[in-house]
Amino acid sequence: MSLSPEARKTLAGITTATITTVLLKKGLRNVWMRGARPLRPGLPRLVGPAFTLRFVPAREDLATPESWSSPISTRTAIEAMPDGCIAVVDAMGITDAGIFGDILCARMMKRGVTALVTDGVVRDVEGVLGTNLPVWCDGYAAPPSVAGLTFVGWGEPIGCGGVAVFPNDIVVADQDGCVLIPQAMLEHVLNEGVEQERMEAWIVNEVNNGAVLPGLYPMNAETKARYAASKK
Repeated sequence: MSLSPEARKTLAGITTATITTVLLKKGLRNVWMRGARPLRPGLPRLVGPAFTLRFVPAREDLATPESWSSPISTRTAIEAMPDGCIAVVDAMGITDAGIFGDILCARMMKRGVTALVTDGVVRDVEGVLGTNLPVWCDGYAAPPSVAGLTFVGWGEPIGCGGVAVFPNDIVVADQDGCVLIPQAMLEHVLNEGVEQERMEAWIVNEVNNGAVLPGLYPMNAETKARYAASKK
């Protein structure tokens, strides 16, 4: 699935906080990926379809340095990443083995990957930052992935930070973390997210002008009428 430039631009203007609210109103409560925080402060909001990768617990006969040359390896997976995707990696929340380092992140940048999102950690953090690949993760650690994890594949449903992620679901990442939009919900979020942002900006302006919260947030009937009038 590819995102149109218009959809990317619209989602880039909708905060992850707003997206969680919009999806909550549709009954989706579990869309925020736990542990995935921006590695570098001040990253812009980024949007892209999910390219999924999955690790399982380390098994000594499989999690070896030799496995990096296997056809089923993170190296091979990176070569399959399409331009504009967000790599979403299930690292099972393991924080003492870095799934990717500077060399792999540099290659991801060359392939046009938008960002890396994981509930695990990276290694070679200074080098990773030097690649300028935007990363959302749970920190960093010196040991390699095979010290605690076994890579098993890509392009399949995964769990990342407690959230079910299917290939080509939409990921939006900003300073509040990473949120998943199911493919079937994309149009709804595009429509309702813009309105939610407009409404909350109006409410903030009212607060800055001295309005009290009861009846404003959430809106009562009178406030809804004033808001509706403001849009004409």
